[in-house]
Amino acid sequence: NPTDLDEAVSLRNEALRLCPVPRGISWAILDLAFAARFSECSDKDDNTRAISLCREAVTLRPPGHPHRATTLSNIAATVGNIAMVMFRRGELYDIEVLNEAIDQHRGFLQVLELDHPERHVTLFNLSSVLCSRFTHTRKNEDIEEAIDLCQQSLEALPSLYPGQMQLHVPYVVAIYLQAVELMEQGRGQQWSLLAKFSELNRCLAGAQGSAGSTDRAAADCAATEYRKLTGQWEAAMVEIRNIQGFSRFLLPPAYEDLQAAARHGPVIIPIASQYSCGAIIVPTSGEPHHVPLPSIALADLNNLKEGFTRAIRNASRMKPTQPRNELIVLLRIVWNEIMLPVVNVLENVLKLNCRSRIWLCPTAAFTSIPLHAANPFLIKADHSKEPCLEDLYVCSYTPTLSALVRSRQTMKKRVTPSFVTIGQGQPGAGKGKALSAVDSELELVHKLVPATASHTTISGNAATRAGALKALETNTWVHLACHGKQDPAQPYHSHFVMRDEHVTLLDIMERNIPRAEFAFLSACHTAVGDKETPDEVIHLAAGLQFAGFKSVVGTLWEVDDAVAKHVVEAFYKYMFHPKEEGVMDCTKAAWALNCATHSVKTKVPLEQRMVFVHIGV
Repeated sequence: NPTDLDEAVSLRNEALRLCPVPRGISWAILDLAFAARFSECSDKDDNTRAISLCREAVTLRPPGHPHRATTLSNIAATVGNIAMVMFRRGELYDIEVLNEAIDQHRGFLQVLELDHPERHVTLFNLSSVLCSRFTHTRKNEDIEEAIDLCQQSLEALPSLYPGQMQLHVPYVVAIYLQAVELMEQGRGQQWSLLAKFSELNRCLAGAQGSAGSTDRAAADCAATEYRKLTGQWEAAMVEIRNIQGFSRFLLPPAYEDLQAAARHGPVIIPIASQYSCGAIIVPTSGEPHHVPLPSIALADLNNLKEGFTRAIRNASRMKPTQPRNELIVLLRIVWNEIMLPVVNVLENVLKLNCRSRIWLCPTAAFTSIPLHAANPFLIKADHSKEPCLEDLYVCSYTPTLSALVRSRQTMKKRVTPSFVTIGQGQPGAGKGKALSAVDSELELVHKLVPATASHTTISGNAATRAGALKALETNTWVHLACHGKQDPAQPYHSHFVMRDEHVTLLDIMERNIPRAEFAFLSACHTAVGDKETPDEVIHLAAGLQFAGFKSVVGTLWEVDDAVAKHVVEAFYKYMFHPKEEGVMDCTKAAWALNCATHSVKTKVPLEQRMVFVHIGV
């Protein structure tokens, strides 16, 4: 009852007036009363008064005071609760409230003994407030520290009495759920924003441009109007979220929503930061599982990235029959230090059957590592080979969990398949060398496509920017063979090389192709993201998935078209087997690619097999 809260505040105000100086305890009690009333009534004056009283109470408990720790604990909880209440309501809050809560929690941790039985709670509370600040500032260091604090809080749990551990299971689960939600919020922001606010983005860009005008009066007027509209927007959001069934309207997805990505197999999210490395496995049902990776650090991942770049470059100069020893050493490290701990959980905890599907959703430095190709390269005592990751499971990638969920949702709108092959082997002067194998590759694909699908081929002079874009929009299945170029300076200018102009990532992003199902990108660098912002997953394959293609085969580095045709042929034979039945199912693509790369081991060198990756359903 709000009246009870009003009376409590009034009585405590009177008690504070009668209390002799120093009045630290009374101040602390009163700030809790103001905070409680703020939680119920959203009175901003209560918020300001509670925080002010917290600060005054701290000054009355200087370092060395016997009750300083207790006071700091109460104050950290009070300010933290205020911040979290504002965050849950989706209100525009002063960033200083979050900063204050973080400072108070840090202050309490400094005076708290390492073996204190409630230390794990404070670590988790600080992690939660850092999470809130991350949603406001998008600073990576906040989310990295938040995840590290979650791990520290877990490590503190075993110090509890054994009988209490069972009571903290919900708390442990909450940490994992929060980590999954946070990683999703921090990844693929460009795709998320485009999916939700394509029109709004253009309006905001116009408003921000006006605010940056050289006309001072116009800029001030635009800025005032922008703040006014933003306030109205926030007020509308609060009102909508109070309606039953709309509590998460335009908020980041909750774990229950994201878990739909794992409907057909677990999703593994490797996480790297300056604090630690690990992986979170989102299973088909139940709570997520955390897998520590204690043997690998951020510096090791950067060294691996450089090592793979060097090894791939060196392999491109070697004969196909020469052993790729440099690559083998690196892939053993990926297996032993990264994927083997994950496989142990998949096998022994989740009891996942061999040859089941799994999805990899790498973050940060992990995005530059070919995780799918992890391999121990060991021979057993019976002379058989120790299985590698792709022997055990059928691997796919996904830019984000939400991207996979969206692709699955649109699978219900399937239509009669139509197949187009687009090839440009003679791009013209200054656009790259001639690709002599393109025409034969197109003919090969044409022979393997079931007769039940309408099939067209666009090549030579007809393979122009306009022709390629029209083909992408009007067909459900696409095979594209040409030069692909990743632009490290301007990732949105990454492109496919056509006869006249390039088909850029931006061109693809502007299309909405809900009928699209599958694309095979037989071109270089189509699944390589921007090095500066790896978590944005900005590359050609992700662009096609965003445009509507549910299933995409892309490449991580340069493709040798002379040997790529072996992978292409094997892929489509498995994809459409048996051809007589004419079944075209894009969800078979990951399995078909897995089988194809296994079947061409004697024809195609290692780096040209592992260059192909599957993305999507």
